[in-house]
Amino acid sequence: MFNCLMEKLEISVPIIQAPMAGVSTPTLAAAVSNSGALGSISVGAMTVEAARQSINETKALTHCPFNVNVFCHETASPHPARHSTWLKMLTPLFNDLGTTPPIDLNEIYLSFNHNEAMLNLLLEMRPAVVSFHFGLPPKNMIEVLKEAGIILMASVTNLREARIIEDANLDAIIAQGFEAGGHRGIFKLTEKDNSLGTFALTRLLARELKTPVISAGGIMDGAGVHAALILGAQAVVMGTAFISCPESAADENFRAALQSPRAENTIITSVISGRPARGLPNKLTDFVSKIDCPSIPAYPFAYDATKALNAAAKATGSADFAVHWAGQGAPLARAIPAAELIEVLKIELSNSLKSNLTSCSSLAQ
Repeated sequence: MFNCLMEKLEISVPIIQAPMAGVSTPTLAAAVSNSGALGSISVGAMTVEAARQSINETKALTHCPFNVNVFCHETASPHPARHSTWLKMLTPLFNDLGTTPPIDLNEIYLSFNHNEAMLNLLLEMRPAVVSFHFGLPPKNMIEVLKEAGIILMASVTNLREARIIEDANLDAIIAQGFEAGGHRGIFKLTEKDNSLGTFALTRLLARELKTPVISAGGIMDGAGVHAALILGAQAVVMGTAFISCPESAADENFRAALQSPRAENTIITSVISGRPARGLPNKLTDFVSKIDCPSIPAYPFAYDATKALNAAAKATGSADFAVHWAGQGAPLARAIPAAELIEVLKIELSNSLKSNLTSCSSLAQ
């Protein structure tokens, strides 16, 4: 099964670079794919025109397969009263920056589930792989993507969601552990998050399901890759490990934060975007933690307020409200080029495999 999935993905290294919206770039994805792993770009936060440009740029930099990620979140209805209450609560922060909050909040990201134009773009461009986050699109969208020969995979956070993926006959299931940076891939926010760790979830899915499993969350080096493979994963997704690579779009503040003690204090919060996500705490999360927080607007409406706040802060030269999504393995990040990182990971994986064989041989004696 492992070799079959590797062959299907057309990669020689069992590593997938996570499609980190706002951080992944065509240059990063191409460098990873050109190194034998699978690079990724995210178009979930893009217009169709921007997505076309990003896919074309990636294709111009690599002839190897790469992954295109889309957001399949449930569309939320506007809630003017909740939006107004939230913006009123944030007003002191805007005022401190010499400005005022927006009048209302907008749905800044259109769910792929209702984006026929984005579907048509993917069918036209035909990337080798398309991955889904926050759930699945309608059955007819899955069917036409499969008919186009595109490999499909989706993130899950528990066995219940994984069974939905298996029933939909996707090619792989991404087991997103609680350690992972960025947004939790929870399908329904009304359901309890079991907060399963990467390795517990990986083993559970590998034992219970027939669909190939890919591990994601907290994996930063070759030993982590090896551990995931031992537990039944056929590849791993690594995101935070690539943020410090020069090919990513992370700014200097983000890169510096990953090299600071802040990297040891990632938190899961919904106050930034309206959905639970893991990242470095900032002035917004600190502010909300000290007050009686009202109901947070739904995703992505809440994100609209956060982006306005960050834009106002950046105009003053402040990074206090910057959104730095990162996983629990952040302190292990290495600031080296992506191709070099893949080579280092290959060596570390090989050494870990050899060490395991040596240990087994010693125990046998």
